[in-house]
Amino acid sequence: MKKLTALVLALVLCLTASLALADTVKIAVPNDATNEGRALLLLQAYGVLKLDENAGITATVADIVENPLNIEFEEVEAAMVPNVLPDVDYGIINGNYALAAELNAALLYENSESPYVNVVCVKGGNEETDAAKALAAACLSQKVADYFQNYEGTAIAVIDNPTDGYDATVDYAALAGTTIKVACTLDPHSYVLEIVKGILAEKNVNLEIIVVDDYVTPNTMVDAGDVFANFFAHLPYQDDFNAQNGTNIVSIAGVHVEPMGLYAGKQADLAALNIQ
Repeated sequence: MKKLTALVLALVLCLTASLALADTVKIAVPNDATNEGRALLLLQAYGVLKLDENAGITATVADIVENPLNIEFEEVEAAMVPNVLPDVDYGIINGNYALAAELNAALLYENSESPYVNVVCVKGGNEETDAAKALAAACLSQKVADYFQNYEGTAIAVIDNPTDGYDATVDYAALAGTTIKVACTLDPHSYVLEIVKGILAEKNVNLEIIVVDDYVTPNTMVDAGDVFANFFAHLPYQDDFNAQNGTNIVSIAGVHVEPMGLYAGKQADLAALNIQ
């Protein structure tokens, strides 16, 4: 009888453990420093977890001090988070990758006042050149600001004082016939640059758009002088990249915010996170 009781108890414990494991919520997050921190800060804003107050924007899962739901985090490359959605309960995805994956609206978004402004950048020392000023003025134009209305909140222009596309201090005659090379990611960056290309073409300045699919190459290209500028990342990412790599890549224009969102995977709503 004692052996039978022990066996039953063991089976109950195994079943309980299995149920607990099955009930574990799994969330995929980007694995690079600033975007992982950004994802965790989004969850903290909705009361899902609490981070060490000293962690800042480069927080990782190691900085979680309160995790009442015992959430399991799957850390993957930012571009790959949409691909793993079928295998996790939720995924926290950068706006550009959500757009590229043609996902439905997120269950949660960052506040539209997010500090993660996507910026046009050049190598330090080039920011006061006519090429940089002409590029910045075109990126901060009314035409670009208007373009973001197409995104219905998934990408939001932060252009407070739109230009007509041009900078009165620039010698466009001297720039005529030159080519400005810009590395970027696809949506919305390359589409914005197509608008910019048309604006610069009015002054006989050519814009060459080079599309890449990762978050490192655009910065290494600028640092090496292979392109004049890039447009793909938010400012905290660029600041962290400089700190980690000893580069001096500086912003010349803050164009838009792509609110990071929590997207549905296996879960269709927020019930598993106790969010109303």
